[in-house]
This record gives sequence, structure tokens and C-alpha cells, in this order.
Amino acid sequence: MLSKEELLAYCAGARKNYLPHISIDCVVFGFHEGVMKVLVLNVEEGEWYLPGGFLLKEEPIETAANRILKERTGLDDIFLQQFYVFGDPERSKEHFEMYKDILPAGENWFTNRFLTIGYYALVDFQDVNPMPDELSISCNWFGLKELPELKLDHTQILNTALDTLRLHLNYQPVGYNLMPKEFTMPELQKLYETILDKKLDRRNFQRRMLSFGILNRSEQQRKGGAHKAPYLYAFNIENYKAALTEGFKGGW
Repeated sequence: MLSKEELLAYCAGARKNYLPHISIDCVVFGFHEGVMKVLVLNVEEGEWYLPGGFLLKEEPIETAANRILKERTGLDDIFLQQFYVFGDPERSKEHFEMYKDILPAGENWFTNRFLTIGYYALVDFQDVNPMPDELSISCNWFGLKELPELKLDHTQILNTALDTLRLHLNYQPVGYNLMPKEFTMPELQKLYETILDKKLDRRNFQRRMLSFGILNRSEQQRKGGAHKAPYLYAFNIENYKAALTEGFKGGW
């Protein structure tokens, strides 16, 4: 935890620069070769939070979300999706208790009631250099099933983001910034299975993915291995972007 002097300085700067009562919390899903992880901040020993931050007074919400994610990941081009607003009056109760004896309520930025806007991001975790914010001591990747207990309502935010991501797979593509330039259909299927946490039928998956028109098949095949070499695919960027905007029908 910050010292009283550091907390006073931070709160004074926050009141001057940030929009009161609104925050952003980000669920950063990292993928690589069939492994799924989540990025979390260690504020102090045993206290884990999702990456987040506040909006500058004249800053658009999308700009703030991208700024916060760039500060934590170092990446500019991130798939970012707003998914929910969390506004339970008791969501920050832990902070009220934590700080009540340190600073008067009127001076402590963290004891305000905040509505938080949830975003989820999709990245290749090998491309990320996790960076803690000024309130944290480290920023770390954890497997979805090895996550430490999160503070405040951040477990709810994470679970809502995961449910929303799985729902979005029904009508939006994913994978452009998570797969190599060329990949096999089994590799793409593994990504979807990792997100959905269930096995998918190989033939049905291939038929549906090809029906969306977002993939180009190369004449080259993946070399090596004892079995028939699978074809390589790449995303058709124009069709992929159109599907992100217009969506496609169906479900997994």
C-alpha cells in the first residue's frame, strides 16, 4: 500500500486530472499455441486485481481503454471489446474499509463510488511485456484455472468477460491477432476449443469456418509429421473486418 504522503499526492492528482466516479477495468485474455491466460496486477502481497484505470476529463472512453491497455501490455493494435458496466453500490466496500483510517473520505479518491466499464482484450501473450502501474508491484500472467483470488468484484468482471467472449464467438470471428500469419485448421480449432472449454467436431468446425468466407487456403501444406500434411490458411482481412462489423449467424 502507498504511504500516506504518496496516497495524498496520488489522490490530489486524480481529482485534478480524472473524471470522478467512472473507472475502466480490463480483462486481458492471452493465447498462444492452445494455452489461455489472464493478465492480473499484484498491488501488494496477496492482493490481485484486473488491470484498470481512470478516464482523463476530456478523454473518450475508447481512447482511455486503449491507453490503459498499452500501458500494461506495450501493444498498440489490440482487439478490445466493451462488454458491461458494473455499478453495485457495495462493489468498492473493501476500499472503504482499507482506507478509512488513513485519509479523510473527502480527500481519498479511492473511497468514492465508481461505476466501472468492462472491456476485454485478446492478445498473443508472447507479444506482451507486462508492466505494473504506479499502484502495483508486478503484472503477471496466470492460467485461467490457476488464477489467485481477485479483490473487489473483479472475479465477477472476469467471469462476465469470459461468458461474453464465448457468446461473441457465435457471431464474430476471433484469431486475427492470436494466430501466426499462416496456420492449419486444427490450430485454429484449438484456439476456439480453448476459449469455449469444450471439444468441437473437426469436420463441422472446418465446414463452418470455411462457410464464413474469412479464410484463404494456401496451395502450400504444412510439411513434416507422419500423417497427411494439413493445408495452411490465412485470414482474408477484408472479409474478417466485415464480419467483425456485420457479424455472422450460427453458434458453437
